[in-house]
Amino acid sequence: MATLTPAPARPVRPQITLQVLRREQLSPHLVRIVLGGEQFDSFVPNDSTDKYVKIHFAKPELGLIPPFDLAALRETLAPEDLPVTRTYTVRHVDPEARALSIDFVVHGTEGLAGPWADAAQPGDSLAFSGPGGGYAPDPAAAWHLFAGDQSALPAIASALAALPATATGLAFIQVADPGEILELAAPGAVAVQWLFGTDPELLVTTVDAATWLPGRPQIFAHGERSAMKGLRNVFSARGVHKSELSLSGYWALGRTEDRFQAEKREPVGVILPVG
Repeated sequence: MATLTPAPARPVRPQITLQVLRREQLSPHLVRIVLGGEQFDSFVPNDSTDKYVKIHFAKPELGLIPPFDLAALRETLAPEDLPVTRTYTVRHVDPEARALSIDFVVHGTEGLAGPWADAAQPGDSLAFSGPGGGYAPDPAAAWHLFAGDQSALPAIASALAALPATATGLAFIQVADPGEILELAAPGAVAVQWLFGTDPELLVTTVDAATWLPGRPQIFAHGERSAMKGLRNVFSARGVHKSELSLSGYWALGRTEDRFQAEKREPVGVILPVG
């Protein structure tokens, strides 16, 4: 009888602990946390403009001090008291200042990461692992298309800033209202259109109705899950190839973060590939 070989365990990425240097209010619902500290050199950036880290948040009342020994904590804490992980884009890395920035969407006391960022003070510690990432603008692309909501704004902003000056493209960014608009660095031939409202369908219908530029685009579309499913259908109908598209759901309307993560393993959470 054949012997089954267990799949190798995923390597545990080492945690990096940095301290809050300052908190910046970018807009009513977007907060930037600038981090630095002795372990800054342990963070090795990659070339992805959507580079992200896995941040570990613990309940403040437990008094846990990062970095967290997750294996040991699983032996001593109830499951509901274990640190939880949230994924966030690294907006900017400044080697000279030995600092990196992460932007957080904040909606009052909703969620876990947002309230932490809203209350963060200089000296507070943040533990994370990474970075990961999988997208960077291809200078050989005929043009570039970006589509996302406020959760994708840090990654879109980073990509726009990384484009060559001669790049052309379209960027559609959905936020709640004009008060959330940020000044973005983008080539002059990349048209940035801000969409206002909270209905995910708005992003889908706007991209679908847009006049696309000549040639084959490279596309970055990330944000609310149902919007990404709708955009997937738009891109498929336009004949977009899988190799031309970075598409992912960052969150789901009406779902908690934990439920959203659990649904990634269920049919409702799957976004089918194009092509």
